[in-house]
Amino acid sequence: MAYTGAVKVGGPADVHELTDLIISKVAVGPMHNNAYLLRCRATDEQLLIDAAAEPHTLLGLIGDGGIASVVTTHRHGDHWGALREVVDATGARTYAGRYDAEGIPVPTDVLVEDGDELRVGRVPLTAVHLVGHTPGSIALVYDDPHGHPHVFTGDCLFPGGVGNTHDDPTAFASLIGDVETKLFGRLPDETWVYPGHGADTTLGAERPHLAEWRGRGW
Repeated sequence: MAYTGAVKVGGPADVHELTDLIISKVAVGPMHNNAYLLRCRATDEQLLIDAAAEPHTLLGLIGDGGIASVVTTHRHGDHWGALREVVDATGARTYAGRYDAEGIPVPTDVLVEDGDELRVGRVPLTAVHLVGHTPGSIALVYDDPHGHPHVFTGDCLFPGGVGNTHDDPTAFASLIGDVETKLFGRLPDETWVYPGHGADTTLGAERPHLAEWRGRGW
């Protein structure tokens, strides 16, 4: 079946099969967080984005092959609730944005800066620092050489708007500015967006609404 990105807590993963990369999306925990398992087809190396909750679910998804690394998109507790258990079980190397790592109780092995390259096997991912939802949120971009880009946005971009900035106009201006410049300004409409909660979208579906988001202030 074709990938849709529609998942629910307690349900199966949805699997997006690309030429060089397999992306498995699962929903976990009381806040319906999305976790994404990336597997390089050439090497079978795996990387997990957001060990959010339900370690048994995540470890079942990971399987016997383990993971080489786990990336935490930002410091909020619903995105690292299972991180300790997953790291203890797999020995995975931990990655997080430099300015959010101090808010994550599991030590971060690699502090990620804007523009850094991370790899899962032979597949490169580019980190994008987005400020506003938290000081150090990161998105990860996979620019598929066989198709369109894919971006994992954490809680910085969703269908219908940017992430919560808690009615702080300065934080909102920063976040929408970064999202417009670093995502919409650099990536094409076909770019597939994998958010930290809920349904997927594309930049093309959201681009016509940027002015509306700015106008409403959230």
